[in-house]
Amino acid sequence: MKFRKKPVVIDATLFRAGEQDSDLAGDVVAGTVRYTEDGNMLIRTLEGEMVARPGDWIIRGVRGELYPCKPDIFDATYEKTEES
Repeated sequence: MKFRKKPVVIDATLFRAGEQDSDLAGDVVAGTVRYTEDGNMLIRTLEGEMVARPGDWIIRGVRGELYPCKPDIFDATYEKTEES
């Protein structure tokens, strides 16, 4: 059997080296996101803690959960919407 992913609009932020995104400030306070001394980000996801590196996209899922996505996967999966 084959399935097609339902069209869903997501919020995503490009993680840049040395920057802390204000859109994630509430997640930092909640303990979902931590910045490391080596410039990475640790994100508590539904699957466990994941590492985001500068250049990765941080996606907010349909339930408000966060997870990192590598740029090549992001480009193959998502496209900009009119709402951007």
